[in-house]
Amino acid sequence: MPDATQLPITVISLDPAPTGFALAIHGGAGGQIQELSLVERGNYSAGLADAYLVGEAILEAGGSALDAVCASVESLEDNPLFNAGFGAALTATGEAELDAAVMTGAGRAGAIAVSRHVKNPIGAARKVMEDTEHVLLVSPSKGLIESWGLETVEPNYFVTQARLSQLRNVQSELMAASRHGTVGAVAVDSRGHVAAATSTGGMVNQSEGRVGDTPVIGAGNYARDGVVAVSCTGEGESFIEGVVAHEISARIRYLGATVADAVSGTIADELGSRGANGGIIAVDPSGRVVVAYNSDAMFAAYRHDGELVTLT
Repeated sequence: MPDATQLPITVISLDPAPTGFALAIHGGAGGQIQELSLVERGNYSAGLADAYLVGEAILEAGGSALDAVCASVESLEDNPLFNAGFGAALTATGEAELDAAVMTGAGRAGAIAVSRHVKNPIGAARKVMEDTEHVLLVSPSKGLIESWGLETVEPNYFVTQARLSQLRNVQSELMAASRHGTVGAVAVDSRGHVAAATSTGGMVNQSEGRVGDTPVIGAGNYARDGVVAVSCTGEGESFIEGVVAHEISARIRYLGATVADAVSGTIADELGSRGANGGIIAVDPSGRVVVAYNSDAMFAAYRHDGELVTLT
């Protein structure tokens, strides 16, 4: 496989739909995980479609971008084919440590990292935003999760046989491909407000306590009304170093770049220059959607000319 600096950047840019709202979701960059394809025999396309339709139904009913992106991400967290929630990637010790973040276009954000007890991490990230004075909480306790009225689970709930097999293969063969993955959603609602939500299990075989870009506001997740909403997936350390999600917003806000140019330029300058790969989804207030990646593949779903498209 060539270095990320040699991988072409694929950019899909969609004109605003006449609906007055827009949604895009992703299920990670890098392609299908062999162990999941063989053991789970699931349908990636169906999982993406289901998650998309959950969020779209909220927007169609006049609901908020925030509600839509959280609902879509929660659906992906419940699907073991994707690296978030149930069936997430495992650390070097065989445990799941989950990260999630949500941000509204009004500038409010919430995130959790190294989470082990909440069934749906994106719900906890939203609670941090709405019910606390904080932005980021690390390793929220079971008691705190229960006090928020969210469903808790034992840590072994997240561990699947497929992910254990993947961890063993990575540890024994030092496989570098397809070690990361993330899910996310971006939306603009009928009132013109944007929101972004992102959730992940991190990298397979990562060190205990490692935190990637997902819960770092401005790195893997960002939203600003009048500008853009962004959700990222890929090699998290490079997204943090390049402050990728905010960089896209800044190029649009200060340089007047189009969403497509801001996304592709940031991938080239901040990921390609570091030899990293990944993918990005973004939506602007007009409803223009961009899906871009410099990885081998990307899981995503969006509407084009009224048809639901899934990338797998």
